[in-house]
Amino acid sequence: MLSKNKLVFLTAFLGLASAVFADQITLKNGDHLSGKIVKSDGKTLLLHTDFAGDVTIDFTAITKITTDQELHVSTSDKKTVVGPVQESDGKLEVSTKSGPVDVPAGNVALIRNDAEQAAYDKSLHPGVLHGWNGGVNVGFSLARGNSETTNLALGINAIHATLNDKITIYLTSIDTNNQLATPSTVANLITGGFRYDRNFRPKIFGFVGGDFMSNALQDLDLRGVYGGGIGYHAIKSDNTTFDLLAGVNYTHETYSNGPLVNAFATPPTFASYGVTNRFAALTLGEELMHKVGKGTVITENLYFYPDMSDTGEYRATFNLGTVTKISKWLGWQNQFNDIYVSNPPGTAKKNDLIFTTGLNFSFTQ
Repeated sequence: MLSKNKLVFLTAFLGLASAVFADQITLKNGDHLSGKIVKSDGKTLLLHTDFAGDVTIDFTAITKITTDQELHVSTSDKKTVVGPVQESDGKLEVSTKSGPVDVPAGNVALIRNDAEQAAYDKSLHPGVLHGWNGGVNVGFSLARGNSETTNLALGINAIHATLNDKITIYLTSIDTNNQLATPSTVANLITGGFRYDRNFRPKIFGFVGGDFMSNALQDLDLRGVYGGGIGYHAIKSDNTTFDLLAGVNYTHETYSNGPLVNAFATPPTFASYGVTNRFAALTLGEELMHKVGKGTVITENLYFYPDMSDTGEYRATFNLGTVTKISKWLGWQNQFNDIYVSNPPGTAKKNDLIFTTGLNFSFTQ
C-alpha cells in the first residue's frame, strides 16, 4: 500500500499534470481556470472543465490564454489560422506550422477546437443522407356507444439545412370514419410536398417546389401545384424566423363526381360532376417560427393563390402548430388547419377547418 506521504505526492503530481496538459485561462480578477477551450464567438468563450462542466466566460474579462491544443481562429476579415494559442496584452499569438501569427483580440470573430471545426465543416456540406431534422406526429381517437367513429392523424416533416440551402419534405394524413348505421367517411385529407430553398444573399433566397392534396369532403381527387419564386428573410435569429414569399405556380386539379343522388336514373345522377382545372396562379405567403422558452416551438404559415386567368377565383391555406417538448425526443403537438377554395364543385363547402392533437416524435439523422 502507498504511504500517506506518497499518496499526497501522487495526488499533487496528477493535479499538476492535468493542469499542464490543459488550456489555461487567467481572468482580470486574478482567477485561473483550467480545461479545454471548445469555442468562442469573440464575445464569450466556452471552456469545458472536468469538475464544473461547461463554463461560459466573458471574452473581455480574459487577460491571458495558453493552450496545449490546436485551435482554429477566424478573424473579422474571414481569415483562419490554426495552432496552439497564447494571449496576452490584448493579442493572440497562434503558433501555426509556418510560424507565429499575431491576431488582435478585437479582430477575433470565432474560435473552435478541432471537434467543433469538424462539426461546422460537416454542417456546410452534409451528405444528402445526413443532416436531417424533423418529427413524426401521431394522433388517434375512438368513440363507441351513441357514435362509432375512429380518427387517425399522421404527419411527417423533415428538413435538410446547410449554410446556403434547405430541403423541406412533408406528408400529412387525416382519416375519420363513422361506422354507425351506414358507414361513411367523415374526413379524408392527405397533403404532401417538397421545397428547395437557396440563399442568394443573407436576406434573399429563391425557392422551387411542389405541393399535393387529396380531400374527399370536397371530392378533390388530386391537386398538384408546381412553382417557384423569391423569398425574403425579414427576421432570422436562433429563436425567431419570419419569411415573406412571392412567385408563380402551375396548378392541375381533378375533382370526381359528388355524392350519388339517384342510382336508378339513366344515367345515374350525382350532386356534382367531375371536372379538371389547369391554370397559372400567383404564390403569395408568409412563414413564421418562434421558440418560446426552451421547450415550445410555434410555427405558422399563410399562403394565398389567386388565379391569374380568373382573378375572382383563389385558394388560401392557413396552418398554426405548436410542439412542446416532454423529453429529448418526445413532445406534445397541436395543429390547426384552414383550407379555403373559392369555387369548389357542386354543393361542397368552401372552407374546411381541421384541428389535431397528439404526440410528436423528433429525430435527427
